[in-house]
Amino acid sequence: MPSGPWPSPAGARPSADLDATETRVIEAIEARSDEGLDLLERLVNMNSGTMNFAGVRRVGDMLRQEFDSLGFETTWIDGTPFGRAGHLVAERSGNGPRLLLIGHLDTVFEPTSAFQRFERVSDSTARGPGITDMKGGNVIIVQALKALESAGALSEMSISVIFTGDEEDSGEPLELARAALIEAAKRSQYALGFEDGAGDPRTAVISRRGSTGWTLSSTGIPAHSSQIFRADIGYGAIFESARVLEQFRARLGSERYLTFNPGYAIGGSDVAVDTAQPGGTAFGKSNIISKEMRVTGDIRAISPGQLASAKSAMHEIAAASLPGTSSTLAFDEGYPPMAPSEGNRRLLAMYDRVSRDLGYWPVVAVDPMRAGAADVSFTAPYTPMAIDALGLSGWDGHTDKETADLRVLAAQTKRAAILMYRLSRGAALD
Repeated sequence: MPSGPWPSPAGARPSADLDATETRVIEAIEARSDEGLDLLERLVNMNSGTMNFAGVRRVGDMLRQEFDSLGFETTWIDGTPFGRAGHLVAERSGNGPRLLLIGHLDTVFEPTSAFQRFERVSDSTARGPGITDMKGGNVIIVQALKALESAGALSEMSISVIFTGDEEDSGEPLELARAALIEAAKRSQYALGFEDGAGDPRTAVISRRGSTGWTLSSTGIPAHSSQIFRADIGYGAIFESARVLEQFRARLGSERYLTFNPGYAIGGSDVAVDTAQPGGTAFGKSNIISKEMRVTGDIRAISPGQLASAKSAMHEIAAASLPGTSSTLAFDEGYPPMAPSEGNRRLLAMYDRVSRDLGYWPVVAVDPMRAGAADVSFTAPYTPMAIDALGLSGWDGHTDKETADLRVLAAQTKRAAILMYRLSRGAALD
């Protein structure tokens, strides 16, 4: 059975446009293919669910050894101030423009999950927790840098690598949890993210919608249910929340790239919100007008401008309360949008050119509706060009069937390494 809907990269014929260094890079990657698979298996077999701080640190230590061996200056940023394990930072300075390479150490699979081990499914596929999201991408970064070193190209390159330890469940406050990433972005000309994206090696991400949480709090006047709708009593909190939600849908529901989802709601005479985990409890009776209602959800937008406009409209809707009720709306910190930009499109075109020069697939942009929030979005205000989804392709991410197409591991590594090499030399589009 084919490993994906894309053709196999086997037998690809590089073009004559590759220079001598690029040819050496390709040869080095092919010579280390077993080494890359071994590293992938070892990383996958080390549980690093976001809240398994010790496991996240151990994965960080495994990767830190790889960067130390390449002459990078490595640092572990303690995550205590933002309630997580921390981040791995690796840097080196050369003469060219600075490249920011972005990965993450954590997965969605905590030690309580039954899904814990790397498993070969066939000659061309393997299954395991985080194998595509995103330990495969981390391996691609390491193996690409090793090949560049072997070809004599790494010494002149300026590179920052940020492996966050909380991408799947960010620490708070977010400004501390992403401070190292943002600082590195401010010093970089290019940001390359190694998530798996849509899982298809024929696509890359140049635009991501952000993700921000919101909470709607509505109140009403408690009274006997037989008196509801009276002028001096009003409609109750639950009717008021329903009004707000329906007007959100009617006014904003058809706007392109904008989505907002009420994830859970609790209401009644008394409401207790659980601060430790999503949810809570409510008490009420069918013959009592509801006093409180809480609705929590998220909103996703393609640009800061779209997000600001949607927030303004939602506040306006919430403020127009039914008689005897009131509503307030609060927004949390969230992942910012990464709007499509001319710089990102240029970088995609360069990546597409690299892929074609290597004899692989043409590469097109993923529809932003299929691209969730990710760490690369934090670079958007600072880095002139950014691209994501350069990692290991596969399917069924975030499930106990998460599977990688191992046929494309070397191909993705070659594409990443050649892109880095050309960017470091100031390559521009023809």
